[in-house]
Amino acid sequence: QVQLVESGGGLVQAGGALTLSCAASGSIFSINAMGWYRQAPGKQRELVASITSGGSTNYAASVKGRFIISRDNAKKAVFLQMSSLKPDDTGAYYCNAEAIITTTRGFLPEDWGQGTLVTVSS
Repeated sequence: QVQLVESGGGLVQAGGALTLSCAASGSIFSINAMGWYRQAPGKQRELVASITSGGSTNYAASVKGRFIISRDNAKKAVFLQMSSLKPDDTGAYYCNAEAIITTTRGFLPEDWGQGTLVTVSS
């Protein structure tokens, strides 16, 4: 069984900063890509940033230059440093892991965390 647990969400004023963390646990051998998605009220879930096991990153245009994604492969963790936050960044942030190789269940296409709420006040 694989679990993704996010932490670090909260309430912050516009212009502030937050760092989200996500730790994967379970019988995991490797994870290809890890990323962060967010869903604002009434909107679809969208990709914020992703990073491969080799360190290649991808960002949504709306967060480029403000957010930095990183990961610790040994700890099976991914982080999202968010700065210059805007009210439009408000939403539930979900950790995602793709192409998971487990030691017990073989290949899993992807898994999701339960989400952590980020609220940016104006």
